Amino acid sequence: MELGISMFGDLHVNEQGITIPAGERLKEMMEEIRLMDELGLDFFGIGEHHRPEYAVSAPEIILAAAATVTKKIKLGSAVSVLSSADPVKLYQQYSSIDLLSDGRAELVVGRGSFTESFPLFGYNLADYDTLFEEKLDLLLKINKEQKINWKGKFRLPMVNQEVFPRAYEDLLKVWIAVGGTPESVLRAGTLGLPIIFAIIGGSPAQFKPLFEYYKRVYQHFNHPAEQMQTGVHMHALFGDDSKATADIYFPQYASQMNRIGKQRGWSPFTREQFEMGRSKNGALIIGEANEAIDKILYLHETLGFTRFVAHMDVGGPSHAQLLKSIEIFGNKIAPAIKKALL
Repeated sequence: MELGISMFGDLHVNEQGITIPAGERLKEMMEEIRLMDELGLDFFGIGEHHRPEYAVSAPEIILAAAATVTKKIKLGSAVSVLSSADPVKLYQQYSSIDLLSDGRAELVVGRGSFTESFPLFGYNLADYDTLFEEKLDLLLKINKEQKINWKGKFRLPMVNQEVFPRAYEDLLKVWIAVGGTPESVLRAGTLGLPIIFAIIGGSPAQFKPLFEYYKRVYQHFNHPAEQMQTGVHMHALFGDDSKATADIYFPQYASQMNRIGKQRGWSPFTREQFEMGRSKNGALIIGEANEAIDKILYLHETLGFTRFVAHMDVGGPSHAQLLKSIEIFGNKIAPAIKKALL
C-alpha cells in the first residue's frame, strides 16, 4: 500500500486572528513537501480552490516547484477540476511536471465539490456532468495519442493536431477522484482508471459497496488485474498525545468547516461530531501514532485500498503543527503500516 499526504493550502489564522499571506503559506508548503520526500512517503497531492480560505488555485504551479526540491515522491493534483479546465492545457502542464520530475507526476481529476471555478472560467454549472464527460474523453485521447482528431460539444473540433510535450514515458497516470456517487464509480471502472474516494464524513465502512462495485466493473471490462488501484483521501492530523492534539486542532478544524458550511446550509460543526469522527468507525484520523496505525490497518482490511492519503491541512494548522504531523506520519505510522502488510 502507498502512503501519502494531500493538502489544499488552507491559510492559517494566528492567535491574533490574522490570516497569514498566501505567499507565506506557499513557501511553507515547499518545506513540508521536501520533508515528506526525505521521510520516504509515496505521494503528495495538492487541491484546486478559488476561494479566500486557500492559497492554491493552480496545483500545477506548486507541483512544478515541488519537482525541483524532491527526488522520489510522486506528485499529483488532489484534485484538478477537469469540468472547468482545458484538457489540452492540463495535459501539457502535467506532462511538463512529469518531465521535470523524471516520471513522478500524476493527474487526479474530478468534477469538483467546490463550484467557484465554473463562473470564474466562463462555464455554466448546469453543464456540470456533461462537461466532465466530454473533457475526460478528450484528456484520455490526448494521453494515448500524439495526433488528435476529436469532436465535442463545448469546444471546436481538433483535426490532426499534436499536443506537446509528451509525458516522461509518453503516458501520464490519470486517476478519477469521486465523492461516492455510483455513476462516477461506474465511469472509472469502465475506463479501467484508478479511483480514489474522498471519505470526509460518516462511516468509511459505508463505502465498501462502492469499492466492490468498482472491482466488479473493472473486472467485467477485462482490465489488467495487476493494474487495479484504489485509494482513500481522509482528513488527518497527528501529534504525540491524542487528546492534546484533538484539543488544539478542534477549533481550527471546526472554524473551517463552519466557514464553508455556512454557505452550504450545514449546521454548526460540534465537538461531538469531531469525536465521533475520531472514533474507530469515523472518518477522521486525528490523534497519536498508534491510534492512526490501528485505524488505517482496520480500514485497509475493510476496504482493500492500495493507497491511503492523509489530508492534513484542513482549517490551516500552523506550519509547526504540520511539520510535526508529517514527521510522525513518516517516521512512525508509515513504517509500522508497511511492516504489518508485508
